[in-house]
Amino acid sequence: MIDRRDVGSWLEGPGTGRQRYPGERLGRPEEGPGSVGRVGRRIVALVLDWYLCWALAQWLVPGWNEQGLMTLAFLFVLNVLLVGATGHTPGHLLLGLQVQTLAGRPAGFARAVVRSLLLCLVVPAVVFDPDQRGLHDRAVDTVLVRTR
Repeated sequence: MIDRRDVGSWLEGPGTGRQRYPGERLGRPEEGPGSVGRVGRRIVALVLDWYLCWALAQWLVPGWNEQGLMTLAFLFVLNVLLVGATGHTPGHLLLGLQVQTLAGRPAGFARAVVRSLLLCLVVPAVVFDPDQRGLHDRAVDTVLVRTR
């Protein structure tokens, strides 16, 4: 019989003592390629992508009153197209990160659409489990890993 301890929960927080590092129970290494991308890299990658999308919105839609909304729309499209095709955005690529399925393959377009939509809602991205996967990654069975 399966119980709650077998499944785990993000509510338990990182101090459960069941794993030594993020990604251990996913079969990921502690450091180096294939390990779970840490929060610092993820935030820098998101900021780089946000400013790229902001610049595109300023250039392609000048005078639009809702630049923040247009930037968010560009971020959604950028994530869907690039994460779906290659597994990473420009920010991810610069920082050596890739969105992969739990089996180690790039996410694909279907997962990228759902993941990007949830990412743009912000709340799922700031709630982490012990593997440092946000709710947007958990919802589509992906993980953001280091490529170098």
